[in-house]
Amino acid sequence: MNNMKKALRIAFILSAFVVLYSCNPVEDDSRSPSMLIVDNILGTDAEGTSANFLQSDVVMTSGTIRADTATATLRVEALDPDPLLGTSQYNDIVVTRYLVSYSRTDGKGVPGTDVPYPFEGSMSTVVRAGSTSSVSFVIVREVAKMEPPLIGLVDFGAEIVLACTAKVEFYGHDTANRTVKATGYLTVYFANYADSAEATPEATR
Repeated sequence: MNNMKKALRIAFILSAFVVLYSCNPVEDDSRSPSMLIVDNILGTDAEGTSANFLQSDVVMTSGTIRADTATATLRVEALDPDPLLGTSQYNDIVVTRYLVSYSRTDGKGVPGTDVPYPFEGSMSTVVRAGSTSSVSFVIVREVAKMEPPLIGLVDFGAEIVLACTAKVEFYGHDTANRTVKATGYLTVYFANYADSAEATPEATR
């Protein structure tokens, strides 16, 4: 009888461990069995060509100010690489919003003085379990180019470049409404680039 009780106790502990392991504490204390991953974030260079960075023109020669967009490739994987019952629609993730904030390598990071203000945007994208999805989003707002520190670059052409790192946090939930979060980064070079930057950026495929 004692051996039976001991075996049951061990089985209970192992079951509890499996349940805890299947939770997702990695991002945002999520209990989702799925993990949202940012495979990459792409911007464009000053001529509008897709790149692993972004050259953000603070103002066009015509005086027009445009927002900058980026494209993120998101992927969803099950935390358990070989789930006993397989994956289902409950492992799919709906991405609902994102938060962009900026930093500098020199340690200066006061929003509105050293870097643009952080901001939040909305989206509605479903990423199926085991697959990827590409989403486009605004990574630099027009209003940021009319405020310090970016407005201070207008009179210097491309001679003065402000380099920042954009941190992009994607938030959402699986179809069982358990929250998830993933983070990606993109280097952004702000300057008043030449006229070639006025070309419409090519769509990232």
